[in-house]
Amino acid sequence: MADDHDARQCDAAVSHAFSVLGKRWNGMILDVLGEGELSFSGVRRAVSGISDAVLSDRLTELSDAGLIARQVAPGPPVAVTYALTEAGCRLVPILNQLGEWAEGNLLRR
Repeated sequence: MADDHDARQCDAAVSHAFSVLGKRWNGMILDVLGEGELSFSGVRRAVSGISDAVLSDRLTELSDAGLIARQVAPGPPVAVTYALTEAGCRLVPILNQLGEWAEGNLLRR
């Protein structure tokens, strides 16, 4: 009986992870922030094809999920940057492994 409960918890955790990470652009945003802190325009340049409105939404979602932090430095001009949180940093090796897997299993078809 306990095994069924553990399996349901695992399924729920994986489902929740993919509800955040599976959205278009989120993985790419996390990947570029894995290289270091960036401004909004820096993220937009690094993630080509994303609109300002979608980027703003995704940054808010990732912040709400605890994966990135928005940092505001007093101005003028006010400087806003985004960086991975501790939880986001722990995700970087997993994203790297996923990229290696995709390269070896999806891109070679």
